[in-house]
Amino acid sequence: MSRTEPKPDREGTDSLRLDRQLCFALYASSRAMTRAYQPMLREFGITYPQYLVLLVLWQWDEERRAADLWTVSALGSELMLDSGTLTPLLKRMEGLALLRRRRSAQDERVTLIEITDTARALRREVKAWRDSALGELAVPKSRLEALHRELWKLLNALQADSSK
Repeated sequence: MSRTEPKPDREGTDSLRLDRQLCFALYASSRAMTRAYQPMLREFGITYPQYLVLLVLWQWDEERRAADLWTVSALGSELMLDSGTLTPLLKRMEGLALLRRRRSAQDERVTLIEITDTARALRREVKAWRDSALGELAVPKSRLEALHRELWKLLNALQADSSK
């Protein structure tokens, strides 16, 4: 049994034990997963939040999403981040030639985002690295897929509860 795995549930178990906290298991797992991505992030000179932005931009690019829909607002919605968090992140990514930002001709309050060829080329390299790294994990792919589905269910339930 690992040090953070919960001990078997016995009558009188203290619900405030660290090893009984789902929030801590999620937090620690998230940190461990982010650490697992660090070699890739260092290799390609990006941060984890920049990687998440690229994932959305690559998806939009693959879907051939209309350019006037590539807004900071839409990106923030996808990533569950506000524009105050995204703006400095996007500015740094623009400096790395991964994207371009411009004001919408129809509404100057709207900032449009455009992916660059540099970012498109990076997609192939990142995909190869990620596919290889996930293949080396000690956790079976089927278990990761089941966990992924369960985490999305949990997120949706938590968001529904918070909107009440």
